[in-house]
Amino acid sequence: MINKKKYFRVKTRIDQIQKERFRALGEKGIKFEPFQARMYTHGDLFSHIIGQVDYDNFGVSGIEKYFDRELKNKNKINKPLKLTLDSNIQYIINKELNNAIKTFNATGGGALLMDVNNGDIISLVSLPNFNINQRSAIKDEKFINKITKGVYELGSIFKTFTVALALENELVDTDTIIKNIPRKIKCSIHEITDMKEHPENLSVEEILVRSSNVGSVYLAKKVGEENFKKFIQKTKLTKSPKLELEELGTPHEIKWNRCKLETISFGHGITTTPLQVTSLYAAMINGGKLIEPSLIKNRKTQKFQKIISSETSKKLSNILRKVVTSRNGTASLADKNGYNVGGKTGTAESYGDKKSRINTFISIFPTQKPSYTLFVMLENPKINKELIYNYRGIKTKAPYNTSGWNSVYVAGKIIEKIGPILAINNEDFTDMYVAEKFN
Repeated sequence: MINKKKYFRVKTRIDQIQKERFRALGEKGIKFEPFQARMYTHGDLFSHIIGQVDYDNFGVSGIEKYFDRELKNKNKINKPLKLTLDSNIQYIINKELNNAIKTFNATGGGALLMDVNNGDIISLVSLPNFNINQRSAIKDEKFINKITKGVYELGSIFKTFTVALALENELVDTDTIIKNIPRKIKCSIHEITDMKEHPENLSVEEILVRSSNVGSVYLAKKVGEENFKKFIQKTKLTKSPKLELEELGTPHEIKWNRCKLETISFGHGITTTPLQVTSLYAAMINGGKLIEPSLIKNRKTQKFQKIISSETSKKLSNILRKVVTSRNGTASLADKNGYNVGGKTGTAESYGDKKSRINTFISIFPTQKPSYTLFVMLENPKINKELIYNYRGIKTKAPYNTSGWNSVYVAGKIIEKIGPILAINNEDFTDMYVAEKFN
């Protein structure tokens, strides 16, 4: 090539070490050409959302890929693409989730904060993350976007939907007593049990507050398989979600065999993504409006689907608050003064892998006029035998490796730190925060 006097590239995108080696050759015919490259201020903070570009600045993942054409369109150079994300809140949640992974020796985690009234995603964190400035191929499955692409059984979070259907179909009210609930029941060859012993007579409200598996089965039988099928189809829980990313998971198809209704009632035997379940939770407490989540700010007003009544929604918000405040609730560690937190815990085995577990907590706040929902997930957490909890004013250690002792704990820490930022940005939230904090 040199003898033919042709210009050619030896190598593209060399690093500084390689450059010094070439320079040391002393060959004047070697030139170093500058090139343009995108550099990201935050490195790994938004890696799962922004995604990467290749060496020719073509988007290969995340927002960079989804909006590649728009970002290259010179006619839109004065119309920046604005995301709904808040950098301060993203930093706080990322930091607390990283701390939690260390505290509970977890293998990974994720968190999603969403505005329940318009679907804006304020923060999306999936750990482990990666530095997008390095532009390396990310092939290890541990680096998937757990919130949008991860598909999981999410356990007792689904009990909220069971209760919602029973209330919506006017089969029960919150104070309706379900009598003679056994500690365990037989379904085909399977045995469905409760982790703790509960009274044999429980109100509908108490079934959710105490997180009774068997009580949920009783409610599901009242609802019926057809009503449950219609709900799942209407909410598209088992379909691939919609979002401005291509990294989206596809839940497993449900085979409605024997005992499927019973197990789905408490969140087993059905998979979905954290993104979808958080969106559905938003609908449960925003008056019943199912709104598509989005990463794009100031998007066009979208149509919403009404899935439950405003009355049912209010009843659910009140019950979810008691999950946090009640003596028998499973999420007291999330009760932070001034924020009126409600929510539901979920503890489940990873789908297809009984050795792995997923501990989740999905919260809403403030419950009297819901504005936000926060989903927190830890993969394979362990009991921290050295950690001392302030549990309802008593110093104690964790008795179980359930979400109430790790995911809830993390969510409480996050809400305590991001709450003031959200309150400043939300006048209604500010008024409620001040009222509860100082009255």
